[in-house]
Amino acid sequence: MGRAVTDATDVALDELPVAVAVIGADRRVVAANRSAAALVGRALGDLVGARLDDLLAPIDGDEPGWLRAWHPSVALASVRGFPEHEACLRRPDGGIVRVLVAGRYRRDGGGRLEAVVVTARPMSGTASPTGAIRAGATPSGMEIVSTVSHELRSPLTSVKGYSSLLLHRWDRIPEEQKRSMLAQINHDADRVTRLITELLDISRLETGRLSLRRQDVDLTALAATVVDKLAFEHADLEVAIEFPADFPLVYADADKIEQVLTNLVENAAKYASPTGMRIVGSVGPGEVAVAVEDRGSGIPAADLPRVFTRFFRRDHGRPTGSGLGLWISRGLVEAHGGRLTATSIEGTGSIFRFTLPTDAFEQLHG
Repeated sequence: MGRAVTDATDVALDELPVAVAVIGADRRVVAANRSAAALVGRALGDLVGARLDDLLAPIDGDEPGWLRAWHPSVALASVRGFPEHEACLRRPDGGIVRVLVAGRYRRDGGGRLEAVVVTARPMSGTASPTGAIRAGATPSGMEIVSTVSHELRSPLTSVKGYSSLLLHRWDRIPEEQKRSMLAQINHDADRVTRLITELLDISRLETGRLSLRRQDVDLTALAATVVDKLAFEHADLEVAIEFPADFPLVYADADKIEQVLTNLVENAAKYASPTGMRIVGSVGPGEVAVAVEDRGSGIPAADLPRVFTRFFRRDHGRPTGSGLGLWISRGLVEAHGGRLTATSIEGTGSIFRFTLPTDAFEQLHG
C-alpha cells in the first residue's frame, strides 16, 4: 500500500492483481496498492495524495455523475457502496484506461463518510486520449443493445399489426374486439417503455449517473398497481398482498420501485408459478422490507448466486426476457440505500426481498 506495510494483511493486499485504492472523504487517495499505481501509470508515491478529480476522465465526452462530487446517496448511512460500473482513468502520458470500478463506503459511528475503498479492473482494450477504444477492445454495451433489441421486436410487431387493423378496418371491427385490441396495444406499449427504461438504467447505473426523483411512496398501493398491470399478461395471476395497516410511506422514486416490483413479480410468474404468490411488507428498525414469495420449484443452489448477474436466464419455466431485470433491480434498490436478496428452497419456492430506509428524507435533507 502507499502507507508503510505493517502486517500480513497489507502485504497480501499489495500483492493482489486487482487495483485497490482508498479514497478519503476529501476525494484524495489516502492508500493504494501497486496494481492501482500500475493501472494509472504512476509511481505509488505519486498516486497517494492525488485528487480523484485529476484521475478520472469523461466517458466518450460525457462526465459521470460522480466525477466532480460524490453521489447524493452517500448521505444515506444505509448505503454501503456502489455497484460495479464503467469509468475512465487518466494517465500522466495523456492516455485513458477504461475500467470497471466498484466501491464500499467506510463510515464513522454516526454514518458519516470517512473513506471509499475502490477496486478497479481494466476492460478489454485501452482507450486513446480522445476516449475512443483501440482495436481489439470489446465495444461496451453492444451485447446489451443486441439482447434488448431482440426483445423489442415482439411488442412492436403487435402494436404495428393491431394499429394497422384498427386504422383500415375500424367500421368493420366489433366494439368488444376494438377494446381488446386497444388494450393489447396499450400493454405492448408499456412493455416497450419498460425495455427502453432498462436500456437507459443500464447506462446510468454503469456510469454512476442514475438520478432518483424521490417522493413519498405508498408501497401497499404500488404493489396493487403492479399486480393489476401484470394480470393482463398473466390471466391466471394470483397474488396476495399483505402489508400492515400502519405501513409507513417511503421517500423513494416511485417509478423505479414499481420497476423493481414488476421485475420480481413477473420473474416469479415466469419461472415459478403465477398462482399462490404473496407480496409481503414488513417494518424493521430504520427500514421497511418488501418480499415477493412464490410457490415454484425453487432455484438450485448452484444458480442462486448468479441470479443477479447480467444476462443470466435459467433453463427453466418460460425463460423469455433480456436477462437484465434482476441485475437492474438490485442496482436500483442499492441506489435507494437498500438491499435486494434472494433465498430459495428447492421444491418449496423462492423469496426475493428488498429493503428501503425509512429515514431517507431526513438523511438527504436534514
